[in-house]
Amino acid sequence: MPEERILIWGAGAIGGTVGAFLKRAGHDVTFVDVVEDHVAAIRDPARGLRITGPVAAFRVVAPAFTPAGLNGTWRKVFLCVKAHHTEEATRALLPHLDPKGYVLSLQNGLNERIIAAIAGAQRTIGAFVNFGADWHGPGEVMYGNRGAVVIGELDGLITGRLESLHRTLLDFDDAAIMTDNIWGFLWGKLAYGAMLFAQALGQDSIAGSLGNPRLFGLWRALVAEVTAVAAAERVTPEGFNGFDPGAFAPGAKEAAARRSIAAMVAFNRTSTKTHSGVWRDLAVRKRRTEVDAQIAPVAEIGAMHGLACPLLARLVAMIHEIEEGRRPMTDDNLLELAALAGEPA
Repeated sequence: MPEERILIWGAGAIGGTVGAFLKRAGHDVTFVDVVEDHVAAIRDPARGLRITGPVAAFRVVAPAFTPAGLNGTWRKVFLCVKAHHTEEATRALLPHLDPKGYVLSLQNGLNERIIAAIAGAQRTIGAFVNFGADWHGPGEVMYGNRGAVVIGELDGLITGRLESLHRTLLDFDDAAIMTDNIWGFLWGKLAYGAMLFAQALGQDSIAGSLGNPRLFGLWRALVAEVTAVAAAERVTPEGFNGFDPGAFAPGAKEAAARRSIAAMVAFNRTSTKTHSGVWRDLAVRKRRTEVDAQIAPVAEIGAMHGLACPLLARLVAMIHEIEEGRRPMTDDNLLELAALAGEPA
């Protein structure tokens, strides 16, 4: 049976998809979003929130509010905003978080650190997701493919509330799992995410870019920088959906990386979401990306350990150049980055 009420803070690609499935399963779901037209569509009986795409197609109508119009408190708050909005959103939702409740970070990056600093570590649960979805406009989210869904307590314990939350998320994805190494999954996604940010520099798809033999050395070098920083943090990155972080770690054999690349290409070719969300931010929505909240912190943490991350630093700079209109989005950008990694152009 559905349990406690759920507040979805951020009803875009991730929050919209998860929330719609839980609403359809009978859970008491309320949405919060800053886009007024989207909020109006979700609660309009004649429109609602539509999930489209090959995985599922359905419509739900649910309570939806802008932050200013929300009243009440919830024990389960799913935070689904972009990483660079985490601090602002956490402070805004705090009055609506029950003293015995928690925030689940359904985001990319190390946002659990920010949430815990504001809401408290005991009121924060970590999560990792790798399914593909895109916000297509007010009241519409395209769910392109299923992917890993993992939740875990920050201290690695398997608690009663984690088990309860897991039961809830099984109504979204019946393959969702609990882990005692959520930081490993978060760092694994950072390593994979570095490749997605690089893909966003050009026009080729995720699968096309990953499978480009001229970029193989770039993928190895990018992931190696992230996994080296993770190791310095005493975190063992976890793999998912074909990505094996150990295959890219310093000292790993080339054949292992090639096998992982092939598996990632195969996984991404099954999705109708052909390009990363970062690419859509730059090419379609013409807005800032999450690069300063996801990729830049890895280089900053590396510097604290005396580890240089020249590729990550250059990637951040190139993304900023595109955001500011000083660099076109062409596949030559990836070759330029690959040359820095020592891969012949």
